[in-house]
Amino acid sequence: MKIKRFFAKDMRTALNEVKATLGADAVIMSNKKVTGGIEIVAAVDYDAAKKKTEKAAPAASMEGEPSFASLRNKLNQVARQQPPKPIAEARIHKKMPEQEPVADSLQALLSRQNKSAMSPESLSSADESMPPMGASAQRPLASRQAPQPIGQRNEFERSAAAASLRPQSPSRGSNNSDMEQMKAEMAQLRKLLEHQLSGLMWQEVERREPMRAMLVKQLKSMGFADELADQLACYIPEDMAGHEAWPKVQQLVADQLLTNNDEIMRDGGIVALLGPTGVGKTTTIAKIAARYAMQYGVDQVALVTTDTYRIGAHEQLSTYGRILGCPVKVAKDADELANVLHQLRHRSLVLIDTAGMGQRDTRLTEQLQTLMSNSEHQIKNYLVLSATAQRQVLQEAVSHFRRIPLAGCIFTKLDECLSLGEILSVTIQNALPIGYLTDGQRVPEDIQVADPAYLVTKATELMESNSQGEGYLWTTDAFSEMNSELYD
Repeated sequence: MKIKRFFAKDMRTALNEVKATLGADAVIMSNKKVTGGIEIVAAVDYDAAKKKTEKAAPAASMEGEPSFASLRNKLNQVARQQPPKPIAEARIHKKMPEQEPVADSLQALLSRQNKSAMSPESLSSADESMPPMGASAQRPLASRQAPQPIGQRNEFERSAAAASLRPQSPSRGSNNSDMEQMKAEMAQLRKLLEHQLSGLMWQEVERREPMRAMLVKQLKSMGFADELADQLACYIPEDMAGHEAWPKVQQLVADQLLTNNDEIMRDGGIVALLGPTGVGKTTTIAKIAARYAMQYGVDQVALVTTDTYRIGAHEQLSTYGRILGCPVKVAKDADELANVLHQLRHRSLVLIDTAGMGQRDTRLTEQLQTLMSNSEHQIKNYLVLSATAQRQVLQEAVSHFRRIPLAGCIFTKLDECLSLGEILSVTIQNALPIGYLTDGQRVPEDIQVADPAYLVTKATELMESNSQGEGYLWTTDAFSEMNSELYD
């Protein structure tokens, strides 16, 4: 097997170089954008190419052998060219004209045709259809040489061919099952080969680009997605010192993060918090309402809940409202929500607590439609997510809830998570602004405005605390000594 890396200004040029160098059987292992164009890693298997040529030789030799279908067509052409013999003569002379045996299957077909022609049913039908001998003798030579109708001539042939095909159905089914099993084995071998090649490619990257390999491994240990970690590491020059490279990556991550800069507290308006079940929407609303009441007064805040699916679901929000001294309203549908918002139009901040629903809940569409149908009131929707969720779960939630415009997101339970790379990856890849962060149950203390620098620093601290003793950490003395030896 041969593995080679190609560089070109665009994808078309790179693919042409791969085809010209390794041939059409080359496998593209990876491709990415680099400074100045495209980088492609391709591989070709010489053993597979050799087997392909060996298989092509027997196939070419078999092309010269006549197939059964071609022989049968030739036989029909010969029969059409010769004058048809009377059926009575065929009944007397049972022996067919001797011919060269072309194949076993052809002889079997001819014998079956003879047997079917000599059956009593065929003979009786032949007697009924046989014309008088005098009339046959008086016919012109041209009329006697006219071929029989196609349907009559091929009737016995079709029945014999169908009979010959029926016994072959079990073997054909077994051949199909064997083919499917072979395809499955080939797919497994392909996956194994790709896995081995990916390992070899990563070893090659570690050997040729140790700085990039270290950065990718560091970012992945923080919880970042593989593709995002590789993209961020590509921005760092290979000759940059280690004590400069990691801060540069941290700054790149912070630059990619978007925030709302305390938009709710600054602008007010109608704000709806939505998200999956159990992420802390009601507690977050209480924290924001308490902070706003402390800054602008209780008479400027109002709370609304649309959670009518659970028994006593609005009791917790009503309790917070009594403590704060602000009104709490319940809206069952879009019409009631529009009426409630009209009643609270003099309040500078109206917070809407929605029912907690998973991204796969069938009722989610109804709830989102309720928020979108209020065209008279501009509602800013914030998606509340837990920082302890898996990256795939976070991505699925963003994809489903983004069917309505999202002003930003709020991450909760930062005090319970072990890494922050997952939430940072999701927000960067979806360009979703972060509004607030919560890290406890206390109202209103445990909430803060999202800050990119704080998030990156917190993510690094969590990574270091969970990776004690691993030699590739940038903060260890061993790496500092290795870095000084490499670049001094």
